[in-house]
Amino acid sequence: MSIQTAEQFEENGQYEEAYAEYKKSYAHSPNDLSLLAQLGHLAMLLNKKDEAEEYYHKMLSLDATNPTAYEQLMDIYIDTDKYKYYVYRGNYHSIQQQYEHALHDFQKAAANAGDDHNAISSVRFVLGTLYEQLGNSNKAIDEYLKVLDYDHSNQEVYLRLANLYIKDDITGSAIETLERAIKEGFDTEDIKEKLADLYLKNNTPEKVKDVSSNELTLIKAMLASGSLDEALAALGSAEEKFKDNSRLYALKAEYYYTTKDYEKALEAVGRFAELSPNHPLVFQMRALIYEAKNDEYNAALNWGKYNLVRGNKDIAINEFLNAYQIKSDDADMIATLANLLENSGEKHHAMEFYEKLVNLEPNNKTALEKLSRYWESNGDYRLAADYLSRLLEADKRNFAAMKKIAELSLKVRDRMSAVEYYKKYLQTAPQSSGEYEEIQKKLARLEGSDVAPDEESDGLLEKIISFFSKSKM
Repeated sequence: MSIQTAEQFEENGQYEEAYAEYKKSYAHSPNDLSLLAQLGHLAMLLNKKDEAEEYYHKMLSLDATNPTAYEQLMDIYIDTDKYKYYVYRGNYHSIQQQYEHALHDFQKAAANAGDDHNAISSVRFVLGTLYEQLGNSNKAIDEYLKVLDYDHSNQEVYLRLANLYIKDDITGSAIETLERAIKEGFDTEDIKEKLADLYLKNNTPEKVKDVSSNELTLIKAMLASGSLDEALAALGSAEEKFKDNSRLYALKAEYYYTTKDYEKALEAVGRFAELSPNHPLVFQMRALIYEAKNDEYNAALNWGKYNLVRGNKDIAINEFLNAYQIKSDDADMIATLANLLENSGEKHHAMEFYEKLVNLEPNNKTALEKLSRYWESNGDYRLAADYLSRLLEADKRNFAAMKKIAELSLKVRDRMSAVEYYKKYLQTAPQSSGEYEEIQKKLARLEGSDVAPDEESDGLLEKIISFFSKSKM
């Protein structure tokens, strides 16, 4: 009954007694956030700020995004410790995703850190993180370098610095940073393998063996340095161990490409693709191999796929257009190109390719539907209906298409076709359809009169188009 007793004491203004009762409950429920908040509140009322701080810190250990704890800690330190005050205020703004405000707070915290190197390095690390979140790489780098002026014991600082240099394509600085990390004792796999990759990128493969123990990385270095016989032997030794690792097949493809055995190179890429489907490297390697084979079509096709996977849609479109100029009967490529053009806002150009696709695949439902919608939106209802009737040949129970053809027929005053397709709809669509009764009524009106009531208005656009067409002749 301690909680109820504590609440009664608190309601009566007996805060010492309430505090004592809450502490009894806390002994049994040390992870109760609401209880911790109540203890912190009463400790503040009783001017027991050291104890209040403990409760609020405990709250943050259970919930690092608790705004109440940060607000109360700010109140505790606003007049006594500016460094801690700004740190807690910065954290408060961070959890609110107010990063500009948080940045300002931590800058003030740094200014109030005095000579405490641990405090300075902690705040500088947070500032670096905030600058990264705000996309300011240069300032993030400056802050991480300041951390290293005071503290060499945080491996994460070296990795973040290296990643920022890599992002900004400053490979030399990234290498220097990781070499410095190793000298400071961080000879971990993460550091060494990242450094090995950078050596390869920087065309110094001879240095890889000094830092990497990874068999596949070492084979990559052999290939890069031209030690092809050694690389082939190593690939043979690694075959069984890494048979389910796509990287092995990328290396095999590179070996065969270098030795101009292009068929085996393509086989290796195929195995790589099985293990890592849609990886950009699949298409890049194939493109390079086909270029070496003077196969311009497949080279352009794979450069298109490579750029598509990487999100370079404009370049992908150009590559697919180049491929089309060489070979115009690849339905899959034409479908991809039509879809890309449509998504890029080039609707008219896209429809040209959907038309080409229909010529290759007369029953392509997607292309027929898109062409029908396109011509309907352009006022050519007869052509829109024609594409839908071709769709019905491929999908004989498409009652939505039947209904649409009937509606389009009315727009061009083709009463007989409207009746025909409304009847087909009623023969095909489930009677539970919400439109079934409506179609029955429409059909009855059409069959009971020479001219449907809505034909005159529906045919207005057709008359206007016809008038202007004659005027141009």
